[in-house]
Amino acid sequence: MRRIAASSTYVPMSQTNHKTGGILPAHVISRMIAQGELKLARPADADQIQPASLDLRLGPVAYRVRASFLPGPERTVAERLESLSLHRINIEEGAVLETNCVYIVPLLESLALPKGVAATANPKSSTGRLDIFTRVITDHARTFDEIPDGYHGPLYAEISPLSFSVLVRAGSRLSQIRFRQGPLVASDDLIRHLQASEGLVTSGTVNIDRGLALTVDLQGVAGQPVGFRAKKHSGLIDVDRKDALHVLDFWEPIWQRGSLVLDPDQFYILVSKEAVRVPPAYAAEMTPFNPLVGEFRVHYAGFFDPGFGHSSGGGEGSRGVLEVRSHDVPFILEDGQIIGRLIYEPLTEKPEQVYGQGIGSNYQKQGLKLSKHFKVFQGQ
Repeated sequence: MRRIAASSTYVPMSQTNHKTGGILPAHVISRMIAQGELKLARPADADQIQPASLDLRLGPVAYRVRASFLPGPERTVAERLESLSLHRINIEEGAVLETNCVYIVPLLESLALPKGVAATANPKSSTGRLDIFTRVITDHARTFDEIPDGYHGPLYAEISPLSFSVLVRAGSRLSQIRFRQGPLVASDDLIRHLQASEGLVTSGTVNIDRGLALTVDLQGVAGQPVGFRAKKHSGLIDVDRKDALHVLDFWEPIWQRGSLVLDPDQFYILVSKEAVRVPPAYAAEMTPFNPLVGEFRVHYAGFFDPGFGHSSGGGEGSRGVLEVRSHDVPFILEDGQIIGRLIYEPLTEKPEQVYGQGIGSNYQKQGLKLSKHFKVFQGQ
């Protein structure tokens, strides 16, 4: 889990720029591409640049490897693949990645970051909701998903489908990357300021302690399930095909209300009680839940773009969808239990686009919602 810098102080948006630090918005990412700081092996997709992140695309080959790995400070990923690769797969036109196997895929994007700019990667929302365990690796890396200040080199995706086998191809987008100028600028003081001035939580309680708490909703709405449990031995999912699959072919609705026993090795889609907003001049990230207070975790941390829950339909907020997996033992999850926390950071410049603003955003105004690959579930 990335820690919130307790010493950080709130900086008004009017004062934020590249000198004071923060998250780089879309138009700055476009500038990085033009300046060669972000290199693309193929021209960018029309919707590849998001309000405060860039989608990363799979290249034309994948390597099936024996196990997950980090190259360490003395090696490149390519050097490690020479000894760990079991099979090279051409995915240019499409190939199946099978459950419980580990694959390494060189990405179409590489970096030549300037001094003072670092980056963080995360699975895209749809990737997390399909239980595709995905992490980004760099050469000489000691950690996953963290790209150091000034990094020059290639990017790779480690991919391990855990619940469903998936069909991918060159250009499929499973991960996203967010760029940060300067040190982490996040604190509880900033969240309190934004809650007072912007109203970050529009329904539910406000709990601010090393981030804005999200609690799980196990009461739900009449006629609708409180969550979904992934079925084992389901069919194949094409990651690039939207609104194509029937929910019940892949998911078991959860109707029991009030509490839920999380079974080990099972994957759940749940939703937060809180409806939250991300002001247009800020970005947010949901951090993995602290395992010391429960034998479970939010399986994937996630990026929340500027304008999430804020700019559409009067800005009534959107709920956070939670991808949850238990640890080695069954665990009883209770309604209202804290399950994740949001941290907020300012953007370095005023954004030119925000989430949901005519850019094809899939999860604005969401409640309990599966990934974009599934048809709408009608309930009882």
